[in-house]
Amino acid sequence: MSEKVINIGGASGAWGDSPMAIPQLLTADVHYLMMDYLAEVTMSLLARARMKDPNAGFPPDFVGYLKRSLPEIAKRGIKVVSNGGAVNPQGAKRALEAVCAELGLSLKIAVVDGDDVMPRIDALRATVREASTGEALPPKLLTANAYLGALPIAAALDRGADIVITGRCADSALALGILMHEFGWKADDYDRLAAGSLVGHILECGPQSTGGVHTDWEKVPGWENIGYPIASCKIDGSFTLWKPDNTGGLIVPASVAEQVLYEVGDPAAYILPDVVADFTQVTLEQAGANRVRISGAKGYPPTSQYKVSATYQDGWRGVATVSIVGPDAAAKAERTAEALLARSRMLFRQRQLPDFTATHTEVLGSESAYGPKANARGVREVLLRLVVDHADREAIDVFAREIGSVGISFAQGTTGILSGRPKPTPVVRLFTFFVDKAVLGEPKVQIADDASFPVVVPVQGGYVAPATTNRVSEAGQPEDFGAEVDLLTLAVARSGDKGNSSNIAIIARDPKYVDLIRRAVTPQAMASHFEGLVHGKVTRYEAPGLHAFNFLLEDALGGGGMASRRIDSQGKAFGQMALEMKIKVPRALAQDLEQKSRL
Repeated sequence: MSEKVINIGGASGAWGDSPMAIPQLLTADVHYLMMDYLAEVTMSLLARARMKDPNAGFPPDFVGYLKRSLPEIAKRGIKVVSNGGAVNPQGAKRALEAVCAELGLSLKIAVVDGDDVMPRIDALRATVREASTGEALPPKLLTANAYLGALPIAAALDRGADIVITGRCADSALALGILMHEFGWKADDYDRLAAGSLVGHILECGPQSTGGVHTDWEKVPGWENIGYPIASCKIDGSFTLWKPDNTGGLIVPASVAEQVLYEVGDPAAYILPDVVADFTQVTLEQAGANRVRISGAKGYPPTSQYKVSATYQDGWRGVATVSIVGPDAAAKAERTAEALLARSRMLFRQRQLPDFTATHTEVLGSESAYGPKANARGVREVLLRLVVDHADREAIDVFAREIGSVGISFAQGTTGILSGRPKPTPVVRLFTFFVDKAVLGEPKVQIADDASFPVVVPVQGGYVAPATTNRVSEAGQPEDFGAEVDLLTLAVARSGDKGNSSNIAIIARDPKYVDLIRRAVTPQAMASHFEGLVHGKVTRYEAPGLHAFNFLLEDALGGGGMASRRIDSQGKAFGQMALEMKIKVPRALAQDLEQKSRL
């Protein structure tokens, strides 16, 4: 008898991902489709949509993309698990039931409820504090949703659900729930729960694990038809990552390692609702063309709390984008921004409006994203991006009306106002806190029209941090080996965000480079490299199994997400910028690297 293998296809990495994912995955032997849509920003956008229409509040892509392939999905008995319910899981269920009725399909659709913390906010207000700053809860929230775990998903599948729709849950829980159902893993089987969570973590961003946004982008073929990931999972928690035949992309240990550490702080303690996962000893093995075998995750008991992501409105924002061409284009853009702000403030005084709460000027094309370390010279074509925040919407309207004057009042070579006058948009900020699982209560599952039933979730927690921290020891300044190379020659990297913090994974291209990287890329060196952009602590962690280091850069994103005024609000470019660091190496190694680069 052959060993049971479950194939899970990652059919969506975010709201707005391509509709080609599902048809492509259906060309392969998949048993499940996992569809991830949610981010904190997404939740706030959909919350505002539901305020306008009580039937809205979930990504329309979820239902629309499924509809096109649902007859084949039903015919083949493929099951679907998705957090596409967002802030209205019941609404998503009704919409999908209507599609099934239209197509003449009989599918059991389950919905998981219980992540919405808003009904309990008033009772929690006195005790809630922001996780990183200690601030009190804002007076009025847009959303507040707990990251639920995998148990409700497994329970729905256990009772025969064909499609499971959740609201906010840990992204990785979508895959873990599938595997708990298929393999009978229990809530205290922590090593396997960590392994299943790693499956979900790798799949949750779609083609990011199959060569998307890979450091060595030039080696990745077929971007136009990049393959979506499939995980072939075994009962022991090991799995192999692959993609459908005749698709683009690249699955090699380096591309997968980037995703393993993506948006992870301490890889020894990745805190999830079902388990605290340790990825430090995860290993990656090439198992054929575009196939990587993954194993080595370890788990510990979870904490007794859920993470809650809340969002709230903090005033209004206007964003103006102006194109300027010609000699001294960057200087002209800076002067234009100064003039627009000064003129707006003059008009504010006339109308007895207060000053902007914040302003931010970026001259795109002049390395604005590098902050004080920008090194652009002789730029003759730029985009001025001017972001202004104000407590009063009227003030944003005043600012917006003045944009039309730039072409006749200021710099010669001003060629256009992209997207016209800016429209006032709400400034949405993230507020993260923790709530006891016992306080939130048991999540509920409803299948079809049956009565909902509660799912028992262990609430006692039990996680105790290991006696030894994963923060690597400092090695002092790198020795003068006589030569210097870009970190890019020694490593690949991937960066992402958690609120206002950025994570940068630095993965050695060869194990023999690890010591060189450890000595040179210290927290102090990383902080210095991002001087002016990062204002908080920099912590370094190590993942020996991946020959990698993970850096957590706090207060690095100007507020993060929709609150940030930066063009790179999620630190997506930080990994690329880190790879520009200069690393001292032995002269012989530098010569060898140079020779290899010519081949």
